[in-house]
Amino acid sequence: MSSAAPQASGSGKALPLAMTMGEPAGVGAEIALKAWASKSAPPFFLIDDANRLRKIIDDLCWGMSIKEIQAADETPGIFTKSLPVLHRPLNAEVIAGIPHPDNAASVINAIRTAVEFVQSGQASSVVTNPIHKKSLYDAGFKFPGHTEFLANLAEVDTPPVMMLASPELKVVPVTIHVSIADALASLKEDDIVTTAKITAQSLEDDFAISAPRLAVAGLNPHAGEGGGMGNEESAIIEPAIARLRQLGIDATGPWPPDTLFHEAARKTYDAVICMYHDQALIPIKTIDFDGAVNVTLGLPFVRTSPDHGTAFDIAGTGRASEKSLLAALNMAADMAARRNSQG
Repeated sequence: MSSAAPQASGSGKALPLAMTMGEPAGVGAEIALKAWASKSAPPFFLIDDANRLRKIIDDLCWGMSIKEIQAADETPGIFTKSLPVLHRPLNAEVIAGIPHPDNAASVINAIRTAVEFVQSGQASSVVTNPIHKKSLYDAGFKFPGHTEFLANLAEVDTPPVMMLASPELKVVPVTIHVSIADALASLKEDDIVTTAKITAQSLEDDFAISAPRLAVAGLNPHAGEGGGMGNEESAIIEPAIARLRQLGIDATGPWPPDTLFHEAARKTYDAVICMYHDQALIPIKTIDFDGAVNVTLGLPFVRTSPDHGTAFDIAGTGRASEKSLLAALNMAADMAARRNSQG
């Protein structure tokens, strides 16, 4: 179990983590069951269709046990013997690897329910399984992804920040779920500053890193080569770094992205502020695909997720690794405990 179990404020009692079902046709249920069976996860309950979980267990001959619950506080007494499940029936039959739009509402409601449990003080953190965005878009979902939807549910004024974190590397993209063309067009000095400020604060509060060091990546090859390969560095990124340093944040750069992620470079900073999605995700998934965790910064509650997708190609086979989900569970528990200790 996690060495830093989340606590109910002032009660000394551990609160469970609320886990969402994710895309039912993906590997979310399989890795949730495997995470529970590993006996190395902090207590959590899964918001999912109990009947389809039983079918997965039977189909894969796993011999695991689940138990339906009505309230989050039932979790600690059940968790050692069975995976606690808050039953939420799906509208359509699940076929592994083939998402059904009729199940989109259940996916969305599971996220909303998990947030409600945390906001009401019944759970310590939200841990989300991977979603299939197109299926949700087809059903009328109006948010680019988890991060933006969670910000809406939390009613935060400042857009939250997506960090991908592992013991070897922490990266934060300034622009997230937009095309490369839109990322280039929308990159702004203010957004770099805001993202870096939230990152620095979270490194202190959630990861216990005093005086965090931020490396800021350039956008263009060779960080623009003094303007010969683009002027975004001088026009947008350098002014943002100057403002951050005026605020007392140890921010350096802009650094050439192609030399920023090797082992020696990683020893010089605590996190990298990246300019767009793949600039951040490619290196961390290359370095630590199984152990990386998606963390949403800037929310009033803790949210983590495995740093991989629905894996439709292996859904239903039982081959999906639970390592990233386990890392997400334990990171969420540690973050929640640290926040609780800070009052």
